[in-house]
Amino acid sequence: MCFSDSCPTLCILDVSGMNTSRSETVKEPPLKPSRRSMPCLAQSQTHPHSLSKHSSFLQPNRLQPQARPLSAGTSTATVNVNEMNAIASSGLFFKDGKKRIDYILVYKKSSLQIEKRNTFEKNLRAEGLMLEREPAITSTDIMFVKIHCPWDTLCKYAERMNIRMPFRKKCYYTDWRSKTMGSLQRNIRELKSWLPRNPMKLDKEALPDLEETDCYTAPFSRARIHHFTINNKDSFFSNSTRSRIVHHMLQRTKYEDGKSKMGINRLLSNGTYEAAFPPHEGSHKSRHPIKTHGAQNHRHLLYERWARWGMWYKYQPLDLIRRYFGEKIGLYFAWLGWYTGMLIPAALVGLFVFLYGLFTMDSSQVSKEICEANETIMCPMCERNCTLQKLNESCIYAKVTHLFDNGGTVFFAIFMAIWATVFLEFWKRRRAVLTYDWDLIDWEDEEEELRPQFEAKYSQVERVNPITGKPEPFQPFPDKLSRLMVSVSGIFFMISLVLTAVFAVVVYRLVAMEQFASFQWYFIKKYWQFATSGTGVCINFMIIMSLNVVYEKVAYLLTDLEHPRTESEWENSFALKMFLFQFVNLNSSIFYIAFFLGRFAGRPGKYNKLFNRWRLEECHPSGCLIDLCLQMGVIMVLKQMWNNFMELGYPLLQNWWSRRKIKKGGQLLEHKISLPQWEKDWNLQPMNLHGLMDEYLEMVLQFGFTTIFVAAFPLAPLLALLNNIIEIRLDAYKFVTQWRRPMPARATDIGIWYGILEGIGVLAVITNAFVIAITSDYIPRFVYAYKYGPSENIEIVSFPSRCLKGYVNSSLSVFDLNELGMGYSGYCRYRDYRAPPWSSAPYEFTLQFWHVLAARLAFIIVFEHLVFGIKSFIAYLIPDMPKDLCDRMRREKYLVQEMMYEAELEHLQRERKKNGKQYHHEWP
Repeated sequence: MCFSDSCPTLCILDVSGMNTSRSETVKEPPLKPSRRSMPCLAQSQTHPHSLSKHSSFLQPNRLQPQARPLSAGTSTATVNVNEMNAIASSGLFFKDGKKRIDYILVYKKSSLQIEKRNTFEKNLRAEGLMLEREPAITSTDIMFVKIHCPWDTLCKYAERMNIRMPFRKKCYYTDWRSKTMGSLQRNIRELKSWLPRNPMKLDKEALPDLEETDCYTAPFSRARIHHFTINNKDSFFSNSTRSRIVHHMLQRTKYEDGKSKMGINRLLSNGTYEAAFPPHEGSHKSRHPIKTHGAQNHRHLLYERWARWGMWYKYQPLDLIRRYFGEKIGLYFAWLGWYTGMLIPAALVGLFVFLYGLFTMDSSQVSKEICEANETIMCPMCERNCTLQKLNESCIYAKVTHLFDNGGTVFFAIFMAIWATVFLEFWKRRRAVLTYDWDLIDWEDEEEELRPQFEAKYSQVERVNPITGKPEPFQPFPDKLSRLMVSVSGIFFMISLVLTAVFAVVVYRLVAMEQFASFQWYFIKKYWQFATSGTGVCINFMIIMSLNVVYEKVAYLLTDLEHPRTESEWENSFALKMFLFQFVNLNSSIFYIAFFLGRFAGRPGKYNKLFNRWRLEECHPSGCLIDLCLQMGVIMVLKQMWNNFMELGYPLLQNWWSRRKIKKGGQLLEHKISLPQWEKDWNLQPMNLHGLMDEYLEMVLQFGFTTIFVAAFPLAPLLALLNNIIEIRLDAYKFVTQWRRPMPARATDIGIWYGILEGIGVLAVITNAFVIAITSDYIPRFVYAYKYGPSENIEIVSFPSRCLKGYVNSSLSVFDLNELGMGYSGYCRYRDYRAPPWSSAPYEFTLQFWHVLAARLAFIIVFEHLVFGIKSFIAYLIPDMPKDLCDRMRREKYLVQEMMYEAELEHLQRERKKNGKQYHHEWP
């Protein structure tokens, strides 16, 4: 175990057979770490006890049971057979208790694919892997194949995959400010020590030190293996790296003759194997408290310090997440945490706008006029069953509308547009820091690999890769274009299916409003518009969730049809299709309500009808914004509740059912047998087929709800914040306890999702401009206050409520009820700017209508240009990478070259001295 604050090259490993105490550990003065997280430590230290002390499987050289650490001076040769069996039965090693299990394959004995499986396993052994079969305890038909990757095979494939490994400690300052500002930083640290501790920070003593930050790294090379820091061969490659190497081999091993007959994925799809996964590092729970006994393993530590619901207010241990699950999953949780943190100011401002509308609700001039209009008769809003209503019956709707459509709406829309830009720009800086810390700067160019399906499909056509200079399979342009056209056609077909579903919901609303208007229940009859909108939203939500199932399968087929070249290209293509499908599916009805509802209904006496049968729906006397708020609120809340259930509730039910079947068999209860780790993992649920795509898609769609129509629903950021606080812990709990351990994949960014987020930010500016100008009554009130109200001659409007006096009467036109032919007489009012029936041009648009239309168009243009200008200026001011990080990277690149030269020189000098030759201090 390493207790040093410096590079682990100076640490003494506490393995069995080495009696080294803490006092005997060599220490150096600590250097300022550069946060490069690469595995240059054999193990890490946890809260007062080390992980390895309570978890012997972390160091395979130790052959003691998990609950019985060896005392000083105990040799591995004295460990008896029972202890070795205890280690083997824990499910982390082969039967000999020495070989670590790096991967697990599961198959059924009744499977007919015996020949393929035997050939595949024979080829795996030929590649250098070691395999061991183990029958399942809970099922006689299940067989496990344990895979161990020896040292030589690890080195061979680490070199092929260009895996970066530590080769020299960082002994130079990479930040010149650390020298000149050392005293200032010490003073700041002393000042902070007097301040209250941030409750959101995790205790440093509660997590592993993770000192894997003090080593430079370089692509592994067997020819230069003497350059690398190898204190222990068993722990030089971390568990995640070993699993990634084995997965790479499984993907490219043949099971039959022919170039297309390769890969574990094909064997999983044809039933040769049931599952393939790396094992968890042990149980996530312990009988002993973590504060007193420490963590048993990294999984247990992640559960206690991250996945428990009691840790909802704490920062995430990103380095530990990345170490256990890999960089790709680590980046997802880093982005999710960053997004959630950035939602806090947006939620506070949105809540302020909502509260402003709440406190000014009763003093609003528009609400007052509507609530006091007890003599104003409104025209019937449907053909047969609707009666004449007084305007003051819409008092409640008018007050609720004011909550979302008030003086703060425009400010909040501009704020959210700027917020989206700041969020994305600062995420780029955060991502740059993480990729540097996790040693991913040069990974993409080195390790992007072809998909086995692509290699098998286009093995007959090859061309020289301009980067590597080696021949590789190539997809001809005509073939690529034809497949792309078929895929695009499929996308448009599915989008048209979505629009058809929205049209069906519109027809339902037209039919239902007549039925609800004549309902026997007085409450339904009185609030028939609310009943129509509410049931329409629920039906639309059920259609949305039903179509999502179809979209996923169609997107998968279309993506496979394109034959993407690499895994990242496949994921990006699939993600783009799923986003397009679900975005249109979720937002098409919202776009209809925001921009089309009530715009083409016509006027009394000349209403437009669908199929010459159903009269088109028109807005409530208080406007259409309340319908838009209802649509967004219901869909957003129900969608998040459904997603949370499917992410956690469904796996919980499945795992409960699996445990129930095991207990029903009575085998464990009767014989009191403890399941090994591989069988416990087999009983867990596998990770989603599409990896993190569903997680990103859920959050990106939520980002769309939070920004695109935020002018109509300022509480959207608050709802998103509350959901994400739950989402982080829910995902953490799911990854740690309910899912099998996923393959630790690497990634440098969030992929295509960043581009989608930028597109949503641009669309949000446009939609919010149209919502404010067209859907809300902000522009009509503005025009009336400055042109037609009692304050039109005042240059500076000091009393907006006085300037809006008479606005409601001005926004309602007059219609002669005798023209309806329904037995009514007199006049009624309706929302429009038309001339009265006694004018020379009855029912024609008035001048005020054209003034309002011109103001709406002008507002859209000015708002878009202003906000886009501010967004571009902010994006220009914020660099993508911090300056000190750029300097540190350039400095380290220079130092790496110097150290490689020095290491090679030292090696050659030692060789010459060993051979008795003279040597000099210059390059040979």
